[in-house]
Amino acid sequence: MTTVVLADDEALLRKALAALLPLEGGITVLAEAEDGEQAVAATLRHRPDVLVIDLEMPTVDGLGAVAEIRRARPEQVILMLTRHARPGVLRQALKLGVQGFVSKAAEPAHITAVIQTLRAGKRWIDPDVSALAVVDDCPLTERELDVLRATREGYSVAEIAGRLHLAEGTVRNYLSNAMQKTQTRTRHEAARYAHEHDWL
Repeated sequence: MTTVVLADDEALLRKALAALLPLEGGITVLAEAEDGEQAVAATLRHRPDVLVIDLEMPTVDGLGAVAEIRRARPEQVILMLTRHARPGVLRQALKLGVQGFVSKAAEPAHITAVIQTLRAGKRWIDPDVSALAVVDDCPLTERELDVLRATREGYSVAEIAGRLHLAEGTVRNYLSNAMQKTQTRTRHEAARYAHEHDWL
């Protein structure tokens, strides 16, 4: 039996999956969660073979929940459900070690098969999701994206330097490069531009 925790804020979809996955065979749903905080708590409490988690959820989103779970359970196998996967988000999820991505429109039988594939130690990315991830026209470096991400979160240059373990001058250089590449006047405009282009 493969045990799973299901985390999705769409109650209808979550309840449907909780009812249908066991019918496909070999799966036991240990718990359901409707937001990121509950997903973290349920995963750490139940220690499932696979966490099936929605990317977009209230309070803490899927990526935030995965980052927290990774710190406590680095070995946790994770399948992410997504409706519109942006390249930047997919890259972040892969960096966090998410092993599988499935479209929320997938049939329960397909999701079941992917859960078993991940449990066997393999990876899976749905073709329509991976196609989106490949479309990447981002001119910014990883470090430039890091400082813009922190800018969007409201941190000052000094705070960004502390968080990323960089000198303030280095942070200013990254921000200046990002502003040049996005042809914007301020770091906040550059961060907004990068977000609107799905690079963050």
